[in-house]
Amino acid sequence: MNSHAIAAGHAERLATVDALLPEMPALEPAEGAVSLFATEGDSAAAGLSVRTEAGPDSVDSPWRALVEHRLEARLTGPRPEAALDALLTRWDEHLKAVAPPGDVETAATVVRPSRDSPGSAELLRRGFAPVLVIAVRPADRLAVTGPPATPGVHIRPAEADDLKTAVGLELELQRYDAQFGSVTLREGAEEAITADLSKQLGRENPTLWIAELYGRALGMVRVQFPDETSWIGDRVAADRVGYLSSLAVAEPARSSGVGSALAAHAHQVFDECGTEAVLLHHALANPRSTPFWYAQGYRPLWTYWQRRPAVP
Repeated sequence: MNSHAIAAGHAERLATVDALLPEMPALEPAEGAVSLFATEGDSAAAGLSVRTEAGPDSVDSPWRALVEHRLEARLTGPRPEAALDALLTRWDEHLKAVAPPGDVETAATVVRPSRDSPGSAELLRRGFAPVLVIAVRPADRLAVTGPPATPGVHIRPAEADDLKTAVGLELELQRYDAQFGSVTLREGAEEAITADLSKQLGRENPTLWIAELYGRALGMVRVQFPDETSWIGDRVAADRVGYLSSLAVAEPARSSGVGSALAAHAHQVFDECGTEAVLLHHALANPRSTPFWYAQGYRPLWTYWQRRPAVP
């Protein structure tokens, strides 16, 4: 069975799993990538392993291992879990040849549709854990009158004087998420965050808002509009995709309504500009963010299964 036949069977199978998944074509060989195939009885799998690297000072480095081997897979047949297991055997053979054993800055990652559950047990047996999720919220969930007001909470666009507050909130968020494996704390994080957030302040079309609780700045939310989301927009079956970059609430203000007010404000902004779906990443094991985001209308779309080190 060739890669196009496997991709066709994969697409037919996923069409019954999740209507918000985008089309997933056959995996085409690419420079630097390794193509893998496996069969198990009447089931088959095709995979593409891609190695990427990030410098320790890069903007992306807190959210990943410095070296990542990512497997994209297509599964077809009556036993997709068996096909995935066979594919993972081929991949492990490849990883042992290219990845240093025990290196925690080298990760093996498989990103799978969250509702495509066959193969989950096989991943767990091989030491992978579901670490991160891309969650989706279809648009038009709010009334046209806007979100209800939260007593004591005022939301406004961030200004230049808010930079120190915003950096502190983002650092607090990263330290908290680092407990769950979705963030790696890096040296120079404060400088990198400061440079990144500085670009968001004073924009004509605001992308960063501050929440004040009785006059004290205690939360923020950052967004990307559809013209900035080409890097992730192909992960959902929608044309105009927004991305909620981060939402942070200071510890003293948690459970006060600040987070819900910020989320409702962001969704109203997205709805007003005609966004069809909003995506965000969150740590799956985070006991605060997981129930919070799903209460705001999100649900899992893609799950990142990770083994770090890539070769134990």
